[in-house]
Amino acid sequence: MSNRRDKAGAAQPPDGPRHRNGIPEATVSRLATYLGVLNSLAAAGVATISSGELAAAAGVNSAQLRKDLSHLGSYGIRGVGYDVAYLRFQLDQNIGSAEHWPVIIVGVGNLGRALVNHAGFSSRGFKVSALFDVEPRLVGTRVEGLTIHHLDDLSAVVDDPSVTIGVVTTPGESAQPVADTLVGAGIKCLLNFAAINLAVPADVTVRKVDLGSELQILAYHRQLSLADEISAEEMVTGGFGDRTDV
Repeated sequence: MSNRRDKAGAAQPPDGPRHRNGIPEATVSRLATYLGVLNSLAAAGVATISSGELAAAAGVNSAQLRKDLSHLGSYGIRGVGYDVAYLRFQLDQNIGSAEHWPVIIVGVGNLGRALVNHAGFSSRGFKVSALFDVEPRLVGTRVEGLTIHHLDDLSAVVDDPSVTIGVVTTPGESAQPVADTLVGAGIKCLLNFAAINLAVPADVTVRKVDLGSELQILAYHRQLSLADEISAEEMVTGGFGDRTDV
């Protein structure tokens, strides 16, 4: 089977692009999911968990889980499973959340405000350190103890842009100029909630959170389920289910 190629024609591994540490990007995404499950288990006082239980909680099968964790050199203990605290430590060390990355949010509307106090940040070692907007009525006000700064003051407020993650929660038409400003200030990681694809240099990583697409995918799956339910009902009421001549 031939490897896929990127836009420049370079060969890609069968399971997709890989990070510098050799872990496929799709695996990194699942590792982050496992870490979220483990954080919840730790908070509930769970000390060990089997591969089957962890896989079910993360929405994957056991074989996929074991393959993903093998990238960390973690195989669990037969008959015992995984030590929750140690596996959390391994994941922290390998996917970056152990570094306590500062997060800034640009666009302090309803979504931006909701994210300021999002439990998923602090529980994984991320802390919202600054807020930015360009709306005069918002600049200078405070949200959850954080002052909203004007975007023009970005360089003066952000101490170390190279380890800062920028979250873009602006309307779509403002997102690209905001991204340009963040990248120009030296920020290399962006989480984009705007409904456009951002154009950034090759050394900048962007993850897009497209809520509309996720809703569309849910609607698609529900549509398939409804079709299956209708087909099953027709089989019972008008098909084989009501036959008496056999």
